[in-house]
Amino acid sequence: MQPSEPGAQQSQVGMVAASWQATLLLGVVTLILGLIVSFHPSGSLNVIAVLLGILMIISGIFHLIRVFDSSEPHRVWLGIAGLLFIVIGVVLIRHLHLTLGIIGLVIGITWIVQGLVSLVAGLSGGSRQGNGWWIFFGIISLIAGIVVASAPVSSVTVLAVLIGIWFIVMGVFEIIAAFMLRHVAKTVKEDLVHT
Repeated sequence: MQPSEPGAQQSQVGMVAASWQATLLLGVVTLILGLIVSFHPSGSLNVIAVLLGILMIISGIFHLIRVFDSSEPHRVWLGIAGLLFIVIGVVLIRHLHLTLGIIGLVIGITWIVQGLVSLVAGLSGGSRQGNGWWIFFGIISLIAGIVVASAPVSSVTVLAVLIGIWFIVMGVFEIIAAFMLRHVAKTVKEDLVHT
């Protein structure tokens, strides 16, 4: 079937119509999520911390269930790992401040390592293009990592606000794109009616 045939064109219009609605829904959800995270960063981070703790507990339970499988060769280690995951999960849920500190510390250490690697890559020279950018990125990442690692809880709160603002911007763009898709679908549908 050629795409210029009326049935194929109507199918394409139907796909565009469905995609603009899905894009609009995604944009609204992203915008709402961004507003929630921006205006309630500590509450949002607490939810993430609780979810992380629940994930650890569920993982521990699955490890403990595998202990009862007689064909499992590492039953003892699975049992130890399962108990540790459950204990860590309970601690993460009970002590949210500690969980936020750990999350901030992991982000900070990751940025420090990433900055050092970029600095080494930029300073090593070689035939690679853009060594200056590698050095610049390495310095920025290293400084940001040190700042986040030195004050992990407050840094994670600031990062949550920035992520919320980013979600708001993305949500607005997705909503605009949805209405643009709607306009395209309406125009194509009118063209089909007139032909």
